Amino acid sequence: VQLQASGGGLVQAGGSLRLSCAASGSIGGLDVMGWYRQAPGKQRELVASISRGGNIMYGGSVKGRFTISKENAKNTVFLQMNGLNPEDTAVYYCNWRGRDWSQYYWGQGTQVTVSS
Repeated sequence: VQLQASGGGLVQAGGSLRLSCAASGSIGGLDVMGWYRQAPGKQRELVASISRGGNIMYGGSVKGRFTISKENAKNTVFLQMNGLNPEDTAVYYCNWRGRDWSQYYWGQGTQVTVSS
């Protein structure tokens, strides 16, 4: 399984970015797709996840600002980030996994930097 993430960059506070993560390979059984982020000196945290059935979870700090979606035909998951603030600065990782984490894969990470 390979995950190719894209869409990070530098944006001013209040701006928007859209991340994409395309999966290839044997992705059968990987039922949950998500985005995590890790800021310097902090633990990796959930940003948002979406299941094949469409169940969505968001981390508390991004609710109402970020939207996760997927395009099944292209095995791609998206993260639309609006209202970005400097606290959102981190490396963002996409993740595809089985429901019980018995299988999981990480993308290479994409840097998001929000300037004040």
